[in-house]
Amino acid sequence: MTIAEEIEEPEADALTIGRRIRQLRTQRGLTLEELATAVERAPSQLSMIENGKREPKLTLLRAIAKALGTSIDALLEAEPLDERATLEVALERAMRGQTFQALGIAPFRIGKTVPDEALRALLALQGEIERLRDERSATPEEARRANVELRHLMRDENNYFPDLERQARQLLDAVGHPGGPLTQRTASDIAAHLGFTLHYVPDLPQTTRSVADLAHGRLYLSSRVAAKGDPRTAVLQALSSRILGHREPTSYAEFLRQRVETNYLTGALLIPESHVVPVLQEAKAQKAISIEDLRDGYSVSYETAAHRFTNLATVHLGIPVHFLKVHESGTITKAYENDDVNFPTDRLGAIEGQMCCRRWTSRVVFDVDDRFNPYYQYTDTGNGTYWCTARVENSSEGLHSVSVGVRFDDTKWFLGRDTPNRGVSKHSVEVCCRRAPAELEAQWRENAWPNVRTPRTLLATLPTGAFPGVDTTEVYEFLAAHAPR
Repeated sequence: MTIAEEIEEPEADALTIGRRIRQLRTQRGLTLEELATAVERAPSQLSMIENGKREPKLTLLRAIAKALGTSIDALLEAEPLDERATLEVALERAMRGQTFQALGIAPFRIGKTVPDEALRALLALQGEIERLRDERSATPEEARRANVELRHLMRDENNYFPDLERQARQLLDAVGHPGGPLTQRTASDIAAHLGFTLHYVPDLPQTTRSVADLAHGRLYLSSRVAAKGDPRTAVLQALSSRILGHREPTSYAEFLRQRVETNYLTGALLIPESHVVPVLQEAKAQKAISIEDLRDGYSVSYETAAHRFTNLATVHLGIPVHFLKVHESGTITKAYENDDVNFPTDRLGAIEGQMCCRRWTSRVVFDVDDRFNPYYQYTDTGNGTYWCTARVENSSEGLHSVSVGVRFDDTKWFLGRDTPNRGVSKHSVEVCCRRAPAELEAQWRENAWPNVRTPRTLLATLPTGAFPGVDTTEVYEFLAAHAPR
């Protein structure tokens, strides 16, 4: 399947169900112990349900409804019974969200003596903080929402899409590729098979990686591509949209989906599934999986090897994984996870654009002098221990780290598992390194004035059009100048 599925509807809200049970119980004049006795459960278990920390099974819900003289449908109604319950449910949801976590405010019990006005004030403050966070966000909300939905889909499918694998396999068969690493000549053969000739020019528009002249079957690439990166990747990325039948995107979500499909298909051509899966399975049997070996075996970048590993690791090796790309500034630019790792997110659930914990492997690797060998680290988190392998690579935007990681139990399959490097990160559940220690802040907050190095794109607006960031006028002028007479 391709990347075009709908996101599932959320399940019933345990907080609302719990509050409804508590209100009906108190209206009936029952204590927690009396209701627990009526349904043959421990009071502590019912307390967990009323506080929304546990969702009751259908059989228990039926027993509770009977004891309260009501129906299951009444307990499952979407709206709380009164204004107080509405306020309590809203505040409990807020306390479990990213805003309270980012401020380091631990969830607290909302007692009966807490005035309604206090609850309204807390909710108003939380709403204003979220509004300001959205206002100051560097990425448009539409883009962040689309990215979150796409990442959820990738996680649901274990980042493996059979239809894209099939199209890669059919195309490689069509040009007679024997298997193994893809040569530059084979990339040119794929272009010819699709009806394109390759033209390397020095004046490719700055906002593009390539430009296809569909009317004349000409694909333009930078004549300096060899200095920038893998020439095969530039060709295959340009052709993948034609292979996949992409049309001009009508929304940012569609543009983003097309970009992900293009990168996926490019990886599947550079590292063919039928050839690499036996290699990875043998490496697992030898307990010697290595992203570096995958990179070297197929002559690709470390990032391409890491991406491709995430496509195949869970489906073919039974290993859940996570992937991070982090800019030297600490900003997360790409992320994928299906191993329950808790990365920092904004209130929409977006990981990209958040600051990576400085104690996580992806940040620590920037301080390692040895750039020849991979860096490995175990990191203890509030959600278990994870092991990561990471490298630093150059890009046009500066240095980036690329890391792949797994849960502690799966480390046994990888080279580098014997590393002594360890860290502790609670970034996703606590303030952790996002705020200076109290004593440092008290000493320096009023005595420091840094001169910020503002990114040159901070206040820039992306050129409008179907393809965000592309100056279409420049592209059309380029095509007109290079079209055959």
